[in-house]
Amino acid sequence: MFTERLLIRQLEASDAEALELLIDDYDVASTTLNIPYPYPKGSAAAFIQHRHEVAQGGDGYAFAIINKEDLTFMGSIGMNINQKHDRAELGYWLGKRYWNQGYVTEGVKRIIKYGFEELKLNKIHAAAMTRNPASSSVITKSGMQYEGTFRQHFRKWDQYEDIAYYGILREDYLKIGSVEK
Repeated sequence: MFTERLLIRQLEASDAEALELLIDDYDVASTTLNIPYPYPKGSAAAFIQHRHEVAQGGDGYAFAIINKEDLTFMGSIGMNINQKHDRAELGYWLGKRYWNQGYVTEGVKRIIKYGFEELKLNKIHAAAMTRNPASSSVITKSGMQYEGTFRQHFRKWDQYEDIAYYGILREDYLKIGSVEK
């Protein structure tokens, strides 16, 4: 899949080294729910293999965010799919040197299009720690609407985190014609 500046494709085994270099960053890990810090050396390969197995069952995908111009690996966008309810949860992270340049928003919009147009999902949703307004901004710029906040819903590094939830329905996506604008 392509956007104006990005190539978005499934994670590949060859991404493991670049993934580990970017993800092993306190600031990246601290505002995500499931990324540990320090990131365990050598675990990216197993993660990528696991995500390929999940994709084979249709239960989710993990995409690499690649700069189209120089083919640099910049981060990842994942979808966990609930087939019974035709919905997916999006998650993403980006290497710190690529923050605040619109890359994640551009990628998330393309994955939303993929979810509705190719996977025929009914709903796509995402969550962000309330102390991470940049992530909430990505989500709303991607067309999702705020649905509510779960107070102290997750614990990250012995701190309870408030989590804001956002979503977009297929019918809303079809009304606006696309989120890729």
